[in-house]
Amino acid sequence: MFFLSDMLNKKLQLPKVGEALPGRDKPMPTASKHYVSKRPLKGPYPEGLETAMFGMGCFWGAERMFWQMDGVWVTAVGYAGGVTPNPTYQETCTGLTGHAEVILVVFDPKIISYTDLLKAFWENHDPTQGMRQGNDVGTTYRSTIYTFGDAQYQAAIASRDAYGASLSSAGREKITTEIAPAPEFYFAEEDHQQYLAKNPYGYCNLKGTGVACAMPQAASAEA
Repeated sequence: MFFLSDMLNKKLQLPKVGEALPGRDKPMPTASKHYVSKRPLKGPYPEGLETAMFGMGCFWGAERMFWQMDGVWVTAVGYAGGVTPNPTYQETCTGLTGHAEVILVVFDPKIISYTDLLKAFWENHDPTQGMRQGNDVGTTYRSTIYTFGDAQYQAAIASRDAYGASLSSAGREKITTEIAPAPEFYFAEEDHQQYLAKNPYGYCNLKGTGVACAMPQAASAEA
């Protein structure tokens, strides 16, 4: 019983540098193209497009939500925010790499705004659960917004504060979402890219709180 409890506690705490798995020097092999759009997964991306990164628990359902949005050019799933270089899916799931499962979103700001992406992020998962998302427990499933540039960072903070007020009014807990400048993104293995397009009846744990997110004017990152 002590062993099981100890393992669970490790999954709920981010590992320190000396505790993390060693990883490897070379990236894990992945797909070259998006399974749905057939666009290059790693780029080069067309000029004028922007990049966003979100963690909403299991990345399979969250990626599908984003690739279905008008104005999103390509998506990819991967790992970010941890210590271990070039981790595998199995390693990340142990909680001993420190990474969250995240979605890289490449979008056209002339068609869809960063504010629109933030609204979808907040409304389609529960950002109050700490190191879990529903039945998925562990640091891997924490809520994250990793930002590219100060405009995105300020927009993310403003949207968090606004949605936090809405959640509080609805009697919900405080937001635990990690908001930080984007760290290195490690592409997940090919099997996990666009997983629900390949497995339409596969596992999807995406579920919001039912509380609408009224985005503040200050949350725009297009200025």
